[in-house]
Amino acid sequence: MLMETLQKAFDEMNIPYDNSVIHKFEEYMEMLLDWNEKINLTAITDKEEFIKKHYIDSVLCYSFPEMRKAKKIIDVGTGGGFPGIPLALLYPEKQFVLMDSLKKRLNIIDDLANQLGILNVATLHGRAEDLARSKEHRENYDCCVSRAVANLATLSEYCLPFIKKGGSFLAYKSIRAEEEIKAAQKSIFLLGGKISREEKVILPVYDLDHNIVIIDKISNTSAKYPRKAGTPSKEPLK
Repeated sequence: MLMETLQKAFDEMNIPYDNSVIHKFEEYMEMLLDWNEKINLTAITDKEEFIKKHYIDSVLCYSFPEMRKAKKIIDVGTGGGFPGIPLALLYPEKQFVLMDSLKKRLNIIDDLANQLGILNVATLHGRAEDLARSKEHRENYDCCVSRAVANLATLSEYCLPFIKKGGSFLAYKSIRAEEEIKAAQKSIFLLGGKISREEKVILPVYDLDHNIVIIDKISNTSAKYPRKAGTPSKEPLK
């Protein structure tokens, strides 16, 4: 019965699914909430709220052309696996890398993905400022998604260095983040990006409202960025 909310939302958003996918959504939630009693993975423990705030919220960008064309996607600051796991379940043909600075969280995601046969997900442990400087990950992704709670200027410095020229960054922001978005434009340009558009997604029936900022990677990021760990959050680019 609980998953009817998710199925209804998928129908309304024209997202294709089958019963096996819905089963994996349900199992992931149940197992994550079991683990949550031992290690902090989510503050949302009510299952109906979990479905709305983690599952439906995560897939708001499902139909965006940037998501559809991407083959390799990185989720920066994935936490309990959001938005990476829900998107990976709906896009089994794409590769998802879920990055977080807390190894314990990633170990749990690895374990759950393995149990559920989610084969298109890998995890990556470390800080964005360090990983984005490594040859293996710098400008190696078609798309970056992030629901991490950070100022857009700071978040862009974490995320844009991972993205190939011609790729995109989808930043989940509040509907009330207009001033923050406007203030981040110069820093986004310094990092090789340009705001393409903003998608306002308002679903009052699910108590969701977002302004998803789509940033195109128009040039390679300067070797100066990202700055050393801790600096982007303490001193956002202006």
